[in-house]
Amino acid sequence: MRVAAIDCGTNSIRLLIADIDGANFREVSREMEIVRLGQGVDQTGQFHPDAIVRTLSTVDLFATQIKRRGVEKIRFCATSATRDATNRDLFLNGVHERLGIFPEVISGTEEATLSFQGAVRELPKSEAPFLVVDIGGGSTEFVYGATTAEAAKSVNIGCVRMSERHFKTDPPSASEIASATADITTAIAQAAEVVAITTAKTLVAVAGTATTVAAAALGLSEYDRYAIHLARISAEKVHEISQMFLSMSSTQRAALGYMHPGRVDVITAGSLVLSEIMTATGAKEFVASETDILDGMAWSLAST
Repeated sequence: MRVAAIDCGTNSIRLLIADIDGANFREVSREMEIVRLGQGVDQTGQFHPDAIVRTLSTVDLFATQIKRRGVEKIRFCATSATRDATNRDLFLNGVHERLGIFPEVISGTEEATLSFQGAVRELPKSEAPFLVVDIGGGSTEFVYGATTAEAAKSVNIGCVRMSERHFKTDPPSASEIASATADITTAIAQAAEVVAITTAKTLVAVAGTATTVAAAALGLSEYDRYAIHLARISAEKVHEISQMFLSMSSTQRAALGYMHPGRVDVITAGSLVLSEIMTATGAKEFVASETDILDGMAWSLAST
């Protein structure tokens, strides 16, 4: 069966087209565009009209791909920014006009569960239990389990939200970093009330913040998802990379060969979130995974 999964977050929208036959999975196409759907949502509680236009333009491109490649089933999940936006119907109706389906505005718990399913499938069971951390644009999900998600919590410390809320100067000032850190540590503590964040055998981190930190830690000259996938990055290296990003100007970050242009202004906050997670969990390293919620969504289509 050929399926398409679309994950629309606060910062990016991504498409995965895959063929699934029983336990066999073949990736046909995987694409990502930074559209910043969540622009200003933390302050206003609404989608900015420009953000809706940018995102729906990309949905048009994805719709063409889906039709051309003969997809049989589609699942479209919208996450943090759409959960928060009071004018979400403008966006949801726009997607329906283009794809013939309404996006699911999924809860943080469902988002965490799908990310877990996508992230741990390739990892050996001997490395369980896992703590999967998904640092998105609007929220960060924590999910714990061995073969299935046993506990999950979503907290509002995504890279876009933290950047918009705390970082007004470039590079951010010491007081801005301190303010963001306090916000982040409070949210991690909230997650820890629900999820056992210190007892996992393996910490797995998914999504663009974690994979960009991994690219920096590996010293890549350009982004290479095959080199990044399942790489193990030490906590010491995460702290070092976070400090490096926080001390650089946006021009300096933009000059890094592995840095996606759409992450230049939010990687500072995102890397700080990851650094604080490493401290709070006590993990000595994290496993970077290029498989995530998209893969979980694709597998869910094959089982229905």
